[in-house]
Amino acid sequence: MQAAGVEDAGGSPRLSLEGGGLAHLVFDAADRSANILTSETMHRLAEILRGLREACAGGEVRGVLVSSRKPTFIVGADLGELAEVRGAEAAEAVARVGHDIFLELEQLPVPTVAAIHGACMGGGTELALACDYRVASDHPKTRIGLPEVQLGILPAWGGTTRLPRLVGLRSALAPLLSGKPLRGSEARRIGLVDDLLPRSGFPAHAARFLKERIPRPPSRTRRRRTLADGLLDHAPPARRLVLRAARRRVVRKTGGHYPAPLRILDALGRSVGRPAARGFEAEAEAARDLIGSPVSRNLIHVFHLQQRARKGLRRISEEPPAGIEGIGVVGAGTMGGGIAQLAAFRGHPVHLLDLRREAVSGGLARARALFDAAVRSRRMTPRQAARGMERIRGTLDYTGFGALDLVIEAVAERMSVKQEVLGELEAAVGERCLLATNTSSLSVAEMARGLDRPERFLGMHFFHPVHRMPLVEIVRGPRTDASAVAAAYALSLAMGKLPVVVGDSPGFLVNRILGPYLNEAGHLLGEGASIEAVDRAATAFGMPMGPLRLIDEVGIEVAARAGENLRAAHGERLAQADALVRLRSAGRVGRKGGSGFYRYRRGGEAVPDPGAYEAIGRTGGPEGGPPPEMVRDRLLLQMVNEAARALSEGVTASARDLDLAMITGAGFPPFRGGLLRHADRMGIPAVVRRLRELERSSGPRFAPATLLRRLAEEGRGLHDAFPE
Repeated sequence: MQAAGVEDAGGSPRLSLEGGGLAHLVFDAADRSANILTSETMHRLAEILRGLREACAGGEVRGVLVSSRKPTFIVGADLGELAEVRGAEAAEAVARVGHDIFLELEQLPVPTVAAIHGACMGGGTELALACDYRVASDHPKTRIGLPEVQLGILPAWGGTTRLPRLVGLRSALAPLLSGKPLRGSEARRIGLVDDLLPRSGFPAHAARFLKERIPRPPSRTRRRRTLADGLLDHAPPARRLVLRAARRRVVRKTGGHYPAPLRILDALGRSVGRPAARGFEAEAEAARDLIGSPVSRNLIHVFHLQQRARKGLRRISEEPPAGIEGIGVVGAGTMGGGIAQLAAFRGHPVHLLDLRREAVSGGLARARALFDAAVRSRRMTPRQAARGMERIRGTLDYTGFGALDLVIEAVAERMSVKQEVLGELEAAVGERCLLATNTSSLSVAEMARGLDRPERFLGMHFFHPVHRMPLVEIVRGPRTDASAVAAAYALSLAMGKLPVVVGDSPGFLVNRILGPYLNEAGHLLGEGASIEAVDRAATAFGMPMGPLRLIDEVGIEVAARAGENLRAAHGERLAQADALVRLRSAGRVGRKGGSGFYRYRRGGEAVPDPGAYEAIGRTGGPEGGPPPEMVRDRLLLQMVNEAARALSEGVTASARDLDLAMITGAGFPPFRGGLLRHADRMGIPAVVRRLRELERSSGPRFAPATLLRRLAEEGRGLHDAFPE
């Protein structure tokens, strides 16, 4: 049977009709690996839906199945197009076009089913919400989400309006405000999908689901409502309380730097319990302010940085990297135990070695605690966690190391100890085995001097805590082979990390840039600034914590040793601030020892410690000091200046890689787009002028880097000069 005006063989989406009046609306973009809702795709969808409406009215179509021929469903709108939107009217038009098209789908007079397999994100989820039913495959990669908030916008094609109507306000808040996708089982539990169907034969199962509903009129009130849902829908005071509490949580978490979650809450307040048209209007008004805003453009830029890292293998080697299966970790301390758990979590058999049985037991206990936390957060089942722990074999010797593909050394941060361990390791492993060090600052080249196969040796610097921090610095030594770098890069990706390749320079990239920032905090403290003022200037800018609190977390002794290494490599401009030297001499070690810049109360609350002022010889207490703007500029521009030096020395070849590393390894605020993107937006001439002023007022450590001076004269930005 063929319906005139319905059969369509070309393009994406395309429509076909089978016997019984079942229409298949299939997304299968010919030139992409995933389906994206470009403006062209949306225009084509609108034309198809108009034809479908006529076919439904004529009785030729009795049900519509929306599906994908890709490994994913639809991964969202075209971010490139969104990033180019300029002006409030254009932004609002983007929202209203989506409303009109998805309303056409929602108002079809026959049952519609979205068959979701793989990733269904953003506009894809909004399209699915406009259908009468949603079914999902039980494949572990099936995820359904509305990640728009992570891009500085809101689900403006009806998602903010339709989701709470379907699942209730309370269940809708987390996916809308966090942007984190839901597994199929989670989506089924809250009522976002109507059924989970077997991945084997999923298209046929989805078609059968639709056929069973064709005799029935579409229903949009099927979801099971709890008493609390009903109260929120019909009791404005209760609804206001829930939204007010959510707003407090958002402001506490983001510092108010991200407008999108607050605008989502505004839209919910105007739409829940009211006609859908009110919600669409609120979405369009929010879109005027959010789409194309500086924050949104920066967050989309960060998304592209992440995607670039995930596709970065092609920049390293034309040959596919060797696969890595068995992994060894030498050193069962905090970092070693964390690396072992991550590898086992990702399916690798792991040998965890230490010289002392107590240390091995401690490393295994740390890994078990991380697996238990994954079970509590529902990222794993208890059985999966048990299997993960079974993959880790604690050992006191090198038995079995000859069959491993990679061994990561994570012993004490002392060159002599690392060289001794690496020499033993090279004798115990096979010739093709990769050796890696997890050092945070020591020279990879110096470690490699005693090795017979330095081309198979490199750095893999994981950040603490391993299971949370996204960054891995892949440190290429002077003799490291490209195939070794590619294999480590591929493994980092497989472990869910974002790798950045860096040169073998003291502090590598992130710690190199953080060193002057932390040191400047010490100078400010010595000049009369309070602990609160220094850290508040950083957090007000958007950093996750202030530099003095960060020193406490890292450990004052650890930070001091790193500072000494940087001074030895880069000279007196990085001489440690007297306040930091005095604090270390006073025996304060940071949070781990209970005494640093802060005192830590029960429950983890940190309060500035008056004893810290006494330790550095301050008698006036926490009064006075430079104004907040001066504190901010001194902290920020120390990072910019050092980043320019690292770029000019070739520590990394790309401004984009540096920005990604600082965001994922140091917590530089994503809403600012990256350290160097922020500097470019300030204007390099303005950066140089301010550094000159600080050089006059605060000393030669602020002398502008040669690269910055040159770019200021040329009128170029850092991203222009170092695009790759």
